[in-house]
Amino acid sequence: MKQPAVPVAVEYPSSDGKPMAESHRHAMATVNAWQGLTHYYSKRSDVYVGMDMLMYFVEGDPRQSVVPDVFVVLGAPKMPLRDNWLVWEEGRVPDFVLEITSRTTRREDEGRKRQLYERLGVAEYLQYDPTGDYLDPVLKGAQLVDGSYRPITATFTPDGAPRLASALGLELHVVDEGLRLFDPSRRRHLPVFEEEIGRANAAQQRANVAEQRANVAEQRADAAEQRANAAEHGMVALGREVDAHRRGAGALRRLADVANQLADAAKQATDAAKREAAAAGRETEAMRLRAEAAERRIAELEAQFRAGR
Repeated sequence: MKQPAVPVAVEYPSSDGKPMAESHRHAMATVNAWQGLTHYYSKRSDVYVGMDMLMYFVEGDPRQSVVPDVFVVLGAPKMPLRDNWLVWEEGRVPDFVLEITSRTTRREDEGRKRQLYERLGVAEYLQYDPTGDYLDPVLKGAQLVDGSYRPITATFTPDGAPRLASALGLELHVVDEGLRLFDPSRRRHLPVFEEEIGRANAAQQRANVAEQRANVAEQRADAAEQRANAAEHGMVALGREVDAHRRGAGALRRLADVANQLADAAKQATDAAKREAAAAGRETEAMRLRAEAAERRIAELEAQFRAGR
């Protein structure tokens, strides 16, 4: 009796081993488009923006895959990050695909990929040729109408640069520096990779300056606190000195009171001495007067005695 076959787990690789782009120019066009779309949907958690990711569309057959350069899936959670896109698990195919066409991808972009995206139901398919060697015009697109792709009518600037309006609410402009995504509601181009790096560097520089200013402010605060502490200690010392002066002033006042008392006593003693001296003077005068009177009496008695002899 045969044993039932054990199902073999199917692996869906996250890389096909091929380089992301044919040249630096093609790589930057891919990254800049992804960067602009990521910025555009940065506040939405129900939109997934992918880049150079393997998308598998037949469960159990990893050969049935395609690698969109840039794609947007509306209604798909932004997190978690994916290593690949499994259509049967996600339940959705991209609503928007942008292919950066080059010499090595032109035939596939124009043939197999276009037909596959149409069959899978990708609502909007756009192509951009950074070098202008393989597409005419260099930017073109198609939208799914009744199951078939219909070209998106392009507009052109006075110098012949094409522009396309996307169902995402954005416009795709070809400018001197390449493909730019334009937000009509804000009347501005969405940032590209170099601009985001510049903004990040500028923000980092502002943060560094702010940190330096904060450090200087903290140092000043520390110095002010030290001065305040020193002033507080000085005030305490001054308070002690004032208290000592007050105690000294009290002692001086007490000494002054004693001196005043001694002065009063000395004045009183002087006044008493003056009074005693005055009394002594009067007594001396009286004694002088008595002495003079006695001398006169003696003289009179002597005169009488001589006369009687």
